[in-house]
Amino acid sequence: MKYVALLRGVNVGGRNKVGMKQLAEAMEKDEFQDVSTYINSGNILFDSQENPAKLVEKLEKLIESEFDLKIKVLLRNKNNINKVASAIPADWKNGKEMKCDVMFLWDKYDNKDVLNKLTIKPEVDIVRYVDGVIIWKVDRENAGKSGMMKLPGTELYGHMTIRNCNTLRKIQARMD
Repeated sequence: MKYVALLRGVNVGGRNKVGMKQLAEAMEKDEFQDVSTYINSGNILFDSQENPAKLVEKLEKLIESEFDLKIKVLLRNKNNINKVASAIPADWKNGKEMKCDVMFLWDKYDNKDVLNKLTIKPEVDIVRYVDGVIIWKVDRENAGKSGMMKLPGTELYGHMTIRNCNTLRKIQARMD
């Protein structure tokens, strides 16, 4: 099965530094198959037949032993990534005109009711729930007015890891 491990909060603002090349090498030594990384924000692609929960535990322990960091890892398989990517309209991009984020959720918040925990401003925000994620789109000119700005610091924020939609599409392409 093809997986992507999404690391939460690594290599952000000079904190929680995890060398992706070093991590990939350590994973290969630990018998992960076909390991590759995508950009420095903590996206590791690999193959495995092991139980997903055991893979998360194994990766978190590996990161702690290699980097002396307690980093939360969220695992998604190729089918989930394909489903999420297909739920994002093709014209939604992350760029100068538009911000489009994919917020991957830990199990505690992985249900449609999670939308009730968000401050959504319908005049500027378009927000969707798809299995395991919240997809949030806002035009850049309205980003400061977006309810997305109220998310950091909340309990929910601590139970997600965020990638922009461009990154998600690149991950999907690399999983194919």
